[in-house]
Amino acid sequence: MKSVRVYISGTVQGVMFRKFIEEQANLIGVRGFVRNMGDGRVEAIIEGINEKVDKMIEICKTGNKHAQIRDVLVQEIKYQGFEGFKVSKL
Repeated sequence: MKSVRVYISGTVQGVMFRKFIEEQANLIGVRGFVRNMGDGRVEAIIEGINEKVDKMIEICKTGNKHAQIRDVLVQEIKYQGFEGFKVSKL
């Protein structure tokens, strides 16, 4: 099992990016959350089977059709034990 914090910067707010990440996470079967940050980035905590988490990281790097990803920072973190995946608010 793997748990990561991902910071995505670029045009990622106001373009349905969080909803896209939530949908993809639920399809792939990872847990955690995604939320907007005050500095314009999006933060996601993603945890699950290593291969599935890695797939979600690649999805974060690509984004949906309206997002323009500039940078993705990934940090491994302690496993949190989330149930499901949701859009969260700061």
